[in-house]
Amino acid sequence: MAKITRALISVSDKSGIVEFSKHLSGYGVEILSTGGTAKLLRDAGLRVKDVSEFTGFPEMLDGRVKTLHPKVHGGLLGMRSNPEHIATMKEHGIENIDMVIVNLYPFEATIAKDGCRLEDAIENIDIGGPTMLRSAAKNYHDVTVLVDSKDYLRVIDEMKENSGAVSVKTNFGLAVKVFQHTAAYDGAISNYLGSRMTSEIVEFPPSFTFQVKKAQDLRYGENPHQAAAFYIEENISQPCVSNAVQLQGKELSFNNIIDLDAAIETVKEFEKSAAVIIKHTNPCGVALADSPLTAYLKARECDPVSSFGGIVGFNRIVDAETANELTSTFLEAVIAPGYSEEALAIFTAKKNVRVMQMPRFENYVAGGYDMKRVTGGLLLQGCDLGMVNAADCRIVTERKPTASEYEALDFAWRVCKHVKSNAIVFSNRDQTVGIGAGQMSRVDSSKIAVQKALLPIRGTVLASDAFFPFRDGVDAAAEAGVTAIIQTGGSVRDEEVIKAANEHGIAMVFTTMRHFRH
Repeated sequence: MAKITRALISVSDKSGIVEFSKHLSGYGVEILSTGGTAKLLRDAGLRVKDVSEFTGFPEMLDGRVKTLHPKVHGGLLGMRSNPEHIATMKEHGIENIDMVIVNLYPFEATIAKDGCRLEDAIENIDIGGPTMLRSAAKNYHDVTVLVDSKDYLRVIDEMKENSGAVSVKTNFGLAVKVFQHTAAYDGAISNYLGSRMTSEIVEFPPSFTFQVKKAQDLRYGENPHQAAAFYIEENISQPCVSNAVQLQGKELSFNNIIDLDAAIETVKEFEKSAAVIIKHTNPCGVALADSPLTAYLKARECDPVSSFGGIVGFNRIVDAETANELTSTFLEAVIAPGYSEEALAIFTAKKNVRVMQMPRFENYVAGGYDMKRVTGGLLLQGCDLGMVNAADCRIVTERKPTASEYEALDFAWRVCKHVKSNAIVFSNRDQTVGIGAGQMSRVDSSKIAVQKALLPIRGTVLASDAFFPFRDGVDAAAEAGVTAIIQTGGSVRDEEVIKAANEHGIAMVFTTMRHFRH
């Protein structure tokens, strides 16, 4: 465990650096720095030596060359336990640098700005920073390296306990963090520049690098014989299962997380108070109402058998009345943007129920990629953020939908987007009535939706996530009592399907947008 005697500090994120540097100075640590960091520390009353003075070589090329010097990297990479290294360093006047505190030019923040030019992005590619970080991390036995201001306090605490020294164990953990950080940094650069290799910017570069951080180990995966862990993105900008907080209950399982994700994404479709009950990633009931309680009761009414042991999602704060009803049956988990104190107290009576709180829905921008792993490869696509209003769709039948039917079609279409293909949804304006999911033929999904319906289907509307390839699906819907249909259109048998709808007096609109969900 080596004592820290000299530290090199060069940060773009300056939060906490003055306080940290004061602690270092209190231990007699000599501080080396450059540019704005050096000025900030001097203005705070700290003694700072410029890196150019330390190396005897001036900064040049508009600051591009500052720390790329043998006296810097020799001071970082020289192994204190290796006599040959010590002799070589002494011969060339290279002094130890025992600590590096560096964070990098804000490349990702730069490219996220509107109007960012390629030249701006290039100028914000840090060269000296990653090089110093990697040099220090490689020599973690002798050098402490910090890339995250969240680590400042624990390093200072350890120095207090060890008379100014930091343990190898801590150094190793910090070194690993450095390599993770530089990997993500290089990945962002690679993705950005790779998408600009031709005259036009492409969405998917020749290679794609993506980094996630482990949030927790899981007891097992989909099945008990499969090991599993949950990894999340950093700096998530929208409410999702990855930034939700568990308030109570058993440890989350692999399947819980998938179902919680499905619940959140479904209720995010609606501005009104919505509730969804998820089973095996499919909604088994969705409803809108003036209150979470009423929405939940209406969602459960759709399929109370499947709702048993389900995952419930809300887009409103859960109150005591709703919590009382939720705890009256067996549920795996509940997720919402908040809970009243009374509701949380009620949940404690069901200590195994996983109660999850996600961030509020206000002012977020949906986006990002959807990824599906296959053996030996990765499918990458943009998230399915598309949506059309039923009133804007093409009417293809003799009868137009009524105002009430349009409202129901809108609701059914939003639910249908979150049902596994082939997907069929029967609904009224604010409540699903029957859902058929994941069948090999669309007519089978229609029949299952009818079979599962406990509420009256007559007078409902139907949503189909893709086109009807044959008229049999429409005939089955008509027999059940459906009055209007929303589907994508685009089948070679569209005319046959439209004819069937006209024969049954059904109003039908084409979205020209499908929502396959495999």
